[in-house]
Amino acid sequence: MKTKLLFLFVLLNTSLVIGQDRLSGKSFASRSEVLAQNGMAATNHPLATQIALDILKNGGNAVDAAIAANAFLGLADPAMNGIGGDLFAIIWSAKDKKLYGLNASGKSPKNLTYKELEKEIGDGKTYRTGALSVTTPGCVDGWFELHSRFGVMNFADLLTPTIKYARAGVPITSEVSDFFIMFEENIQKSENPSFKKVFFTNDHFPRKGELFTNTDLANTLEIISNEGRNGFYTGKVAQTIVNHLKEKGGYLSLDDLKNNKPKWVEPLSINYKGFDIWELPPNGQGISVLQILNILEGTDLSEMTFGSAAHIHHFIEAKKLAYEDMARFYGDPEFGDIPLEELLSKEYSAKRRALIDPKKSGSYEPGLEAGDHTIYLTVADKDGNMISLIQSLSAGFGSKEVPDGLGFALQNRGSGFVMDKGHINQYAPEKRPFHTIIPAFVTKDGSPFISFGLMGGDMQPQGHTQIIINLIDFGMNLQEAGDAPRIYHYGTTARGGHKDGVGETYLESGFDYESIRDLMDMGHDIRMMKGIYGGYQAIMKKNNIYYGASESRKDGQAAGY
Repeated sequence: MKTKLLFLFVLLNTSLVIGQDRLSGKSFASRSEVLAQNGMAATNHPLATQIALDILKNGGNAVDAAIAANAFLGLADPAMNGIGGDLFAIIWSAKDKKLYGLNASGKSPKNLTYKELEKEIGDGKTYRTGALSVTTPGCVDGWFELHSRFGVMNFADLLTPTIKYARAGVPITSEVSDFFIMFEENIQKSENPSFKKVFFTNDHFPRKGELFTNTDLANTLEIISNEGRNGFYTGKVAQTIVNHLKEKGGYLSLDDLKNNKPKWVEPLSINYKGFDIWELPPNGQGISVLQILNILEGTDLSEMTFGSAAHIHHFIEAKKLAYEDMARFYGDPEFGDIPLEELLSKEYSAKRRALIDPKKSGSYEPGLEAGDHTIYLTVADKDGNMISLIQSLSAGFGSKEVPDGLGFALQNRGSGFVMDKGHINQYAPEKRPFHTIIPAFVTKDGSPFISFGLMGGDMQPQGHTQIIINLIDFGMNLQEAGDAPRIYHYGTTARGGHKDGVGETYLESGFDYESIRDLMDMGHDIRMMKGIYGGYQAIMKKNNIYYGASESRKDGQAAGY
């Protein structure tokens, strides 16, 4: 029995030994930060990072480089993102010395009413995937909106690297191959010839090290290069999208595509221990990060040990409190009132914090009365411009709908709606759904400090928060903050939490046995699982030097020049 217990203890603590020869002394540190003076890019694919650097070296700025990298990722990591999806960004303009926010998420079809969708669901169809789940893709419009305001290079030149790779082929990385295999059997069984034509070779996805070509995508990108945004939202490409979806029972129209327009928004912030943390307003979930940090601000985490039961417990409870509000209040602000000022106030946060029992896991309700698979990248240039950009198809390969001859999958962001009448996120025509993808930014004394983000559905706000407290409360450097083992909590009272709203807490390997035991004694439902903790990229500006970080969970790279 003693031998078994010793083996369990060693198994749970294996990752504590790895990396302890690093000078940082952090057992989880995978590498050092990357330092450079003239520019920096951090993406989840090394070739995307290299493309971004090439753009910077050839006279482009951070926004140009981000667009070029994003275009490439739609080819090389097509389950995660692409021109069939949406985009959000936070941009620091060195010229204006201010932040700008862009919401390039598309709306639901004008011709699909709530009653019609309800009828379709009653007939056994789903709006979680397939043609009914497709909302207007906002990515390409987002590119042109970013470029028209901030870009300096010829737009067509930003797509040239991806077009060349799409024709010549790009080697499939280990992470992308593993992700492909997760979907392979279901796609093989499905009647989806246009999907298989683009992404399959000999009835399967390409494997690690095999070249993946996509001439259809190259042709589509060339149309966009030659014709601008109208090359995607009108004409042949738009008509092909509409015809495909109509044949599959969808409702997206030519007018939906033609009339799509991104929205410039004001980023929102709270001050956390001297640092201004910035997120975009709803329809995304970014302000939950600000709510969690406001709740945690009254707790002296720096007096706790990283990974201790006290640290993990306070984080989980603050997350639960914020996510109850998210489930009730977050949606398209054009379709309901969101009490942003109160949700982000220090007074409200203090009331919520007072509900936390430091010795026991709790269950909570929203504090006010009611009135997925992603890529993230960040780039900084020699002039001091920085961009934090996130883009996604929602689920892996989104709706799984691939219009014939275009080379990309359409997103399934319609799955972000609910059918609950009266809810702010209830389905309606021409409405933006609730979004999980969120970019982040940190400023200090009015100057840019960190541009960062983290992939992974509703892990994203939890990951953003953990990065911030790792940096500020636990004194980690930019790379360590991303490499540190993470916490993921699932379940709210409003969204199916179990055990009276306690939910499930998943801990990545690296937390010690004593902490796990103490958390279980507090009433937390502790579980272990791989692959749900997101993927982090970051750039920090300090004393006019850029620091880059790209975490070890992804095949990404931070590089500068």
